[in-house]
Amino acid sequence: MEKIRLTGAQATMLATLYGKAVDAGSPRSILHDTMALDAIGKIDHDFSKVGMKPGDAATVALRSLHFDGWTREFLAAHPSCTVLHLGCGMDTRVFRIGPGSGVRWYDVDYPDVIDLRRKLYPAGRPGYEIVATSVTPPGWLDRVPADLPVLVVAEGLTMYLREEEGRELLRRIVEHFPGGQLVFDAFSRRGIRMQRMNKPVQVAGARLHWGVDGAAELTSVHPRLRCLDAVSAFDIGGYDQVGLRYRALVGVARMLPFMRRMAVMYRLAF
Repeated sequence: MEKIRLTGAQATMLATLYGKAVDAGSPRSILHDTMALDAIGKIDHDFSKVGMKPGDAATVALRSLHFDGWTREFLAAHPSCTVLHLGCGMDTRVFRIGPGSGVRWYDVDYPDVIDLRRKLYPAGRPGYEIVATSVTPPGWLDRVPADLPVLVVAEGLTMYLREEEGRELLRRIVEHFPGGQLVFDAFSRRGIRMQRMNKPVQVAGARLHWGVDGAAELTSVHPRLRCLDAVSAFDIGGYDQVGLRYRALVGVARMLPFMRRMAVMYRLAF
């Protein structure tokens, strides 16, 4: 059993992992992430304290399923490409997707997160690399070849960055690669304030910083950036599979503009 010694933003991945495991164990599983279910059995941690409810688990699975869909679309259009999975945590996307031989895939996260990841998951196929670093220092990106289109996936990451860090990261990626897409979720500024009351965030002792009020704030980072999609987290498919209470909450959120804009999934191209 692996003992967990993570705090702050890094510790929030435990709630996400547990949510996917709960979903995988459900007879109405959305994501079918059985590797997450196996992983929590190898970790010495009281997951009952992470603040993840069964209904929350379904929403975690739906978010990941949406990003899986965008990932598959990009790989279908670009059989030879690079994937940067930033703030990968314990996510098993590379195993769920099963990218082809022309895809170079990099899972990137803090060294202590990557250390745990190596202990829980198999090494992966040729072309798969794990990079143990924070995403904010500039040097790590120089190790990634810039000869292919890139898909950057940053699920559940941006809100833990400071605005200047997030904008600089976007700028460096756009200037490093010939072209590609960036897919990630972001909270509005009001959403950042409200998420500070989120139980998993409180339990982890994490701090949220960067709020994004619309795609224009993102495309202003670099003249090459343009927005392909900006989808409210309440508008993605699959909510018919969650419990009645969550379906009611989603219905209310869709009617209130400030809630609809509170959490948005962006797909940018350059």
